[in-house]
Amino acid sequence: MGKSLLLAALMALSGTAAAADGTLKVGTTAAFSPPLETAADEARKQGLNVEIIEFSDWIAPNVSLENGDIDVNLFQHRPFLANANQEGGFHLVAYAPAIINQVGLYSKKHGAIADLPDGAKVAIPNDPINGGRGLLLLQKAGLITLKPGVGIKATTADIVTNPKHIDIIEVEAVQLARTLDEVDLAVGYPHYLRLSGVIDPNKALLFDGLEHPEYVIQFVVRDGHQNDPRLKQFVAIYQHSPAVRAKLDSFYGKLYQPGWNP
Repeated sequence: MGKSLLLAALMALSGTAAAADGTLKVGTTAAFSPPLETAADEARKQGLNVEIIEFSDWIAPNVSLENGDIDVNLFQHRPFLANANQEGGFHLVAYAPAIINQVGLYSKKHGAIADLPDGAKVAIPNDPINGGRGLLLLQKAGLITLKPGVGIKATTADIVTNPKHIDIIEVEAVQLARTLDEVDLAVGYPHYLRLSGVIDPNKALLFDGLEHPEYVIQFVVRDGHQNDPRLKQFVAIYQHSPAVRAKLDSFYGKLYQPGWNP
């Protein structure tokens, strides 16, 4: 057998083995993993094998999905996905909604926004979309004003006024919780704060609310793979299983809402 025929045969055998295994590979981060693990347990009871693969950053889950190493990921909202597709040349699409989490401003040094000193150090996410969300939250707090209409794509270059001369420090979003001992104020994601134990996630000085549907976290797949029946089954379990809802409630408390119609 020639090398090309042998390679084709090996690839065919590999594909057959993968099809026979049928494991749905779900990429995520620590902030979303526990409820997904519960959903995976419920799926196994229905005969669907699910493997949860946890990533430590917000880049690798999309790279792995684009490369076909995983079947679906859960960690991002639509604006982040659109930016990732543009920047990375990916072909990824939102498949189904998961949850929406509140994002807040937290401090271990001050009890109110008004207590921040002149020149206070303030940490926000360093990625383009969540950084914009952080800046909008600082504007809501009255710490800055932004150019009209910039919305979630705001950058520090769009700051028009900064009366307290706050020093804005851009940090990888998953590391923001660790900055709270060093800065006066930080944008915080309650699920990461809960995991880190650095501060009570319910004790934000200001929340951005749950009224922004664009921030609903999405199950994301490669375009062309939307008809995978395993996805439909797993998402239905995540959205409607009482066991998963109980885990969502215990893990996120009151700082989340379902992004679908319950």
